[in-house]
Amino acid sequence: MIRSKFTDRVCIGIVVLALVFTILFCYTDALGVQAAEVELGYETRLFDDTRMHTLDIQVDVAEWEQMLSEAASKTYIPCTLVIDGETIGNAAIRPKGNTSLSSVSSMGSQRYSFKVEFDHYVSGQTYHGLDKLSLNNLIYDTTYLKDYLVYDMMNYIGADAPLSSFVNITVNGEAWGLYLAVEGIEEAFLQRNYGSNYGELYKPDSMQLRNDMQDMRLQFQEGDGAQAAAEGEQPAAASDATPEAGRDFGDFELPADFDPGDMDFGDFEFPADFDPEDMGTPPEGMEFGGGKGGGFGGGPGRSGSSDVALQYIDDDPDSYSNIFDSAKTDVTPADQARLIASLKQLSTGENLEEVVNVDEVLRYFVAHNFVVSFDSYTGTMTHNYYLYEEDGRLSMIAWDYNLAFGTFSGGGSGDAASSAVNYPIDTPVSGTTLEDRPLLGQLLANETYLEQYHAIFDEFISGYFESGHFEQVLEQAVSLISPYVEQDPSAFYSYEEFQTGVEALRTFCQLRAQSVRGQLDGTIPATEAGQQADSSALIDTGSLSLSDLGSMNMGGRGGGFGGDRGGARCPGTGRNAARPRTALRRTPAMRRQNRPRRRASHPTPPPKGRRTGRRRQPRKNRLNGKPWPSLGQGFSFWKRD
Repeated sequence: MIRSKFTDRVCIGIVVLALVFTILFCYTDALGVQAAEVELGYETRLFDDTRMHTLDIQVDVAEWEQMLSEAASKTYIPCTLVIDGETIGNAAIRPKGNTSLSSVSSMGSQRYSFKVEFDHYVSGQTYHGLDKLSLNNLIYDTTYLKDYLVYDMMNYIGADAPLSSFVNITVNGEAWGLYLAVEGIEEAFLQRNYGSNYGELYKPDSMQLRNDMQDMRLQFQEGDGAQAAAEGEQPAAASDATPEAGRDFGDFELPADFDPGDMDFGDFEFPADFDPEDMGTPPEGMEFGGGKGGGFGGGPGRSGSSDVALQYIDDDPDSYSNIFDSAKTDVTPADQARLIASLKQLSTGENLEEVVNVDEVLRYFVAHNFVVSFDSYTGTMTHNYYLYEEDGRLSMIAWDYNLAFGTFSGGGSGDAASSAVNYPIDTPVSGTTLEDRPLLGQLLANETYLEQYHAIFDEFISGYFESGHFEQVLEQAVSLISPYVEQDPSAFYSYEEFQTGVEALRTFCQLRAQSVRGQLDGTIPATEAGQQADSSALIDTGSLSLSDLGSMNMGGRGGGFGGDRGGARCPGTGRNAARPRTALRRTPAMRRQNRPRRRASHPTPPPKGRRTGRRRQPRKNRLNGKPWPSLGQGFSFWKRD
């Protein structure tokens, strides 16, 4: 058969084009080409924050009641979810939280936060691409707005943060309460932000001992201890148990000079006559220490959270158990070694751009430091953040801000409000030092990155607050949720407290923006030492009381670690007691005293493909739709004296 020259040329052209596309695919990062984030349908459905969403949890009543009565076990049960009229069957739901979970139980309430997994029972099932969903009960928050506003600020300034929206929840058609729906930080989030070939995700946390102690307290309230106490008996001494029964402290020993007052448990205080030797032994399976940095005591001379603080310890992966044991992706030994190498270089402060996504991290800390949240990386607890690593570069993802806006310590007026409003942006840590928080400290110690940090802060203050954008966001949210707050059957606070809290939040943000502007302009000291030397220019907070925003002690309602139950509200009780009580509200079955079961195991994520580097398009300014300017090392935006 005779072929024409034209046919040959076409074939050659196709081959050449195929080679070109192959080269471009393989070398996109080297050529500076960035792929777009993955578009997922749930972004414009459940997380359209301009409207109120509805969620009906359809579940077997007996299973629901048992799950609530055994909340500490965090055991999944099957359910069908109807989201804005769309039905998703074979989903899974469980209570979530640590401090908040025990606080809810101590109040006699059942308004727990929940975690939903769409793919728990059916592999690959999603809600328009969403695999995990958190339903936050908004505890410690009279405003219902803390988490929502912080995530909005993060997304506005271009930091990685979950999407969120308000949702009115019913259970089998019966009113349950107003919650905040939050995008789960797992596979869907990673795809949305980094593309299909994303890196590694961790949720570092050194709170296991504290969480286990809270579980002990919760088990006592819900189990045999509660029954014994009700009958005037003392619970069985834990010291009666033997190591053979699994009650083992490992190699942990209380030091001779141990003082329980040195332990930080939020608002919880040990009684004056407390003796640590009276603690007995921990519950089955719980161990203290035993690892390099993984236990409460950690290694020699360390608090046990050095790894969570992102400090370099040594080259042994076991020294970073608080990070690697909390991995959300399928981490290999090579991944571990790469992260450790990044922490090692971070500790030197040299060539930080090689191991830190500088612009991303600075944007995170701008919003984070504005809202004064110390139940976090910048506080003593050293948690409530996600760590993302790709090709050796680190960044942070925002999480859990219900104790932001200065309310972690309980709040108050006068000095407490003034301290929070004027908190110095150049030394934004509490109960620790910048040296002990190297991901922030090393950046702020670098003059170039400090200037970049100030420039981003200037963008944030001018664009989000001084432009009037904040007022628009706040008013839209308040208008949206107010009718639902007023009718919320399980609310922790009254509608009047909500109104007071909103105004306090508005005032805090306005005054905080003024203080930060002054710190950027140099009229207000931007360091703790500077403010201590001269406080004359600090913003006057007047009658602002941070407690109006809601705090861990919940105004004495039992919201603290060992809070009083007086004044507690629960579904079908409290200020809404006149409303009909249903079978889903505080039935005898809900009060059964059963010991928790182990939570169901989570399936291992499937292996990922080849790592091709970060895949992100430039973030856009939400006001004008234009990309944010690149703030590289060589820029000179402005400079403080």
